[in-house]
Amino acid sequence: MKKAIVLVTIVAFMASCSISKEVAQQRKTIDGTWTLENVGYEGSDGSFKAQLFNDAQAFCFEGSTWFFNNNNSTGTYTIPTTNSACSGGIRNIRWSVSESNMGNDRLMFKFIDEKKNDLYGGTGYGLDIVSLSPTQMTLKSNATVNGESIDVIYEFNKQ
Repeated sequence: MKKAIVLVTIVAFMASCSISKEVAQQRKTIDGTWTLENVGYEGSDGSFKAQLFNDAQAFCFEGSTWFFNNNNSTGTYTIPTTNSACSGGIRNIRWSVSESNMGNDRLMFKFIDEKKNDLYGGTGYGLDIVSLSPTQMTLKSNATVNGESIDVIYEFNKQ
């Protein structure tokens, strides 16, 4: 009986190692500075006024710079100050990649302060990793507008 438990534990450990290699590669690819070139919508027609991450309107994020540091899982995003309707500036984040058995892996992040303490009770955000290459990244999140489900698409280029 003990041998069976040990064997199951070893198999589970080996399986988790192969999964974590995929996540480690994604983290390595995400590491660095990205520009959010476009925020779009799919799943519904029309134009939307969406506030993203409880922070700013979607159009404010276009042209924002995102920095991901793989070494300590922290980073920032900076909203440009070129539009007076947007509250520009730097936001500090802690990020990770979460593996999913039901589709796309997810880029997760939450806000932190300059001392790397969680803000807002550790509330965070998750975005599906639709595609990821060394130069481009497409993420997707789901939102509900007027009771209708839509997907917000984020298209990044690496600097």
